[in-house]
Amino acid sequence: MAKRRSYKPVEREPQFKINDRIRVPNIRLVGDNLEKLSELLGKKISPDVYPTRQVLEWAQRMELDLVEISPKADPPVCKIIDYKKFLYMKKKREKEIKSNAVKTVIKEIRFGPNTDDHDFAFKLKHAEKFLDEGSKVKAYVFFRGRSIVFKDRGELLLLRLLKELEERGVPENLPKLEGRRMTVMITPKKSAKSTKKKN
Repeated sequence: MAKRRSYKPVEREPQFKINDRIRVPNIRLVGDNLEKLSELLGKKISPDVYPTRQVLEWAQRMELDLVEISPKADPPVCKIIDYKKFLYMKKKREKEIKSNAVKTVIKEIRFGPNTDDHDFAFKLKHAEKFLDEGSKVKAYVFFRGRSIVFKDRGELLLLRLLKELEERGVPENLPKLEGRRMTVMITPKKSAKSTKKKN
């Protein structure tokens, strides 16, 4: 019976070079801890270029880490900081940026050039609901085969939809024909939710 191979877990490279991993002769030192460092050393340390070995000694004396934050700069830019705290704050900032980024949802509504009033009213209700929820609405008329000759009908249908939705949404453009589809994109008005509550 063949022996099973044992795989060692691959150690992930740290996101930033720290301490002894910084192997360039000189670095540019910046950061908020320079005042504390100046007090510790009894001399003014300002943002400037210093020998890496010297700055590593300073970091050890402060019981902090030397972290390379801009490796592509010449010389690389470093800070004397608590590495774990630095990563935690970075993660926290990224999370905040992610949560603040608004995800845009686009809902599609399809019509035919010969859509009757009942079907139009049914689809209009859906469009109103989507806009009230804060989603964009992509409404389009699909022309099958010879129905492409009814382009005018399709345009009138979409213009009628825009008219019905003017309290809830704003068109990003006028209906335009792309291949066999005539499309219009409608963005919800910011006051759409409050309009719904009033009704």
